[in-house]
Amino acid sequence: MIKISVKPQYIQERSNPVRSYYFFSYHITIQNNSEKTVQLLSRYWHITDGEGKTEDIHGPGVVGEQPTLAPSDSFEYTSFCPLPTPMGFMEGSYRMVDGEGKEFDAIIERFRLVAPQVLN
Repeated sequence: MIKISVKPQYIQERSNPVRSYYFFSYHITIQNNSEKTVQLLSRYWHITDGEGKTEDIHGPGVVGEQPTLAPSDSFEYTSFCPLPTPMGFMEGSYRMVDGEGKEFDAIIERFRLVAPQVLN
């Protein structure tokens, strides 16, 4: 089983609310809790902004890498997502392959991107 943890953060210094530009980072930890070595092949993100507009992103690997994770290994990275609204959501999956060539999707549960001013 692959466990994916996400820590999103609003980056105020790179945001410009006057221009409807809100910049978020998200730190991902991918933990291989299976008994097989796996490799991350590609990513899929479904991004929804605060007005309900969506964007789908597909691409090879993450941050230019296609990490291989032995049992109990983990891989961490940070990436970014600008939005035109101060709140939105991301969810998706990583396409993985095990040592026998069997591909599967590791699901990234929906998480919220929210600027602090929305909470006040």
